[in-house]
Amino acid sequence: MADSKKGVSRRDFLKTSGIAAGTLVGGGLIGGLVGFNAKKSDTSSNDTMDMKHENSDANRGLMFFQNQHEFDVLSQATERIFPEDDLGPGAIGLGVPFFIDNQLAGNYGSNAKEYMQGPFYEGEPTQGYQSRMSRSDIYRVGIALMDSEANKRFDKDFTEIEAGQMDEILTDLQKNAVPMKGASASFFFGLLRSATLEGAYADPIYNGNANMEGWKMKGFPGHQMSYINDIEDDKFKKFEPKSISSMQH
Repeated sequence: MADSKKGVSRRDFLKTSGIAAGTLVGGGLIGGLVGFNAKKSDTSSNDTMDMKHENSDANRGLMFFQNQHEFDVLSQATERIFPEDDLGPGAIGLGVPFFIDNQLAGNYGSNAKEYMQGPFYEGEPTQGYQSRMSRSDIYRVGIALMDSEANKRFDKDFTEIEAGQMDEILTDLQKNAVPMKGASASFFFGLLRSATLEGAYADPIYNGNANMEGWKMKGFPGHQMSYINDIEDDKFKKFEPKSISSMQH
C-alpha cells in the first residue's frame, strides 16, 4: 500500500462521463466522481490545515467543530468529492471544509428557519428534508460513520486510509449501502456533496472559494459593479472575478 493518494481529473471526468454532452451519471455531477472513474491524477498532501492560500483570511476559523479529528475527516471526504487536479485546487485548497463548518454553526446547521415537527416518515426521492435530526446532527453522525467504516474495513481512521478506500466508503454511502442512524446514508452523502459544491463556488466572504479559484476555473466573473461599458463590445471580454467584499467601503 505504498501508493500515494490520488485524485480524479475533472477534465478526464467530463470526457468519460458524458456530462459534457448534458447527461448525468452516478447520482449527480460530483457524485459520479466518487468510485465511478478509473482515471486518477496526483493530489496534494493529507494535511488539511496547510491550505497554502495566497491571502490569509482573517475570518477563517472553526465555528462549529470543536474536535479537530471530525474536521479532518470532513476535509478528506470533501477533497475526494472535489479533488485537486490539473485544472485547479480541490475542496481543501478552496477552503470548502471551513465553509461547511461555518454554515453548520448557523441556520443551515440548526434548520432554524425550517419546519421540523412530526410526523416523520421515510420520504420519497422527490420530497425534501424529512429527518427529525438537524443538519449539524446528521453531519456528526455521518462523519462518525465514515470513521467507523474505515476502522471496520481497514483498521485505520478515515484520515489514514488510501484514496481508493475513501472512495469505496463514500460510494457505499451514496448508494445507501451502509446503515446509518437517524437518516439514510445516501441523504447524508447528498448533503455533503451539495455543500461541497456550494463551498467551491460561493462568494469567498463565506470562507470557501479561496482566492475565487472556483470562479476562475469556471470563467465566472463574480459580482461586477456594471457591464455597461462592455456590453455592446463585439469582442469577447474576460473579467477578473470580484467578490461582494470588493463592493464594501
